[in-house]
Amino acid sequence: MEIALIILALACTIIGVLGAILPALPGPPISFVGLLLLSVCDTSSVSTSIIVTSAIFAIVITLLDYVAPIWLTNKKGGSKYATWGAAAGMFAGLFLGPLGIIVAPFIGALIGEMYAGTHIDKAFNIAFISFLAFMLTTGMKLVYCLVLFIMVVYEGWNILWM
Repeated sequence: MEIALIILALACTIIGVLGAILPALPGPPISFVGLLLLSVCDTSSVSTSIIVTSAIFAIVITLLDYVAPIWLTNKKGGSKYATWGAAAGMFAGLFLGPLGIIVAPFIGALIGEMYAGTHIDKAFNIAFISFLAFMLTTGMKLVYCLVLFIMVVYEGWNILWM
């Protein structure tokens, strides 16, 4: 049974890492489920405090992922079209390789803000803020999911071989 839990936990954390980049998957919650699955193994050393702390981080990062780009874009005077454009750009960028993932959200936000009727100078500034917020939250999700992946690999190894 422990081998099945370890495999499921690894699958969840791998999907979580992908979800940190792909907008359609909630990476941090999926990665947390992986850690939670591993914690129920009989010989697991994952403590309750690690579970609680990881849950809090997953919740906060997930909330920030949805709130920060919208809040910062609005704070700068941008419209919802900039945020939607950044999200659409992130999705389109997945098909354009690593550079596309970085550049496409900015272009999407710029196009979205210009669609809203904003002057090019202001649209550029708003798109840059939207892009920074989007990259910041994506980076936070990626770091969190990678840390949980490493924890699951390390703990899974210890359960199997120790």
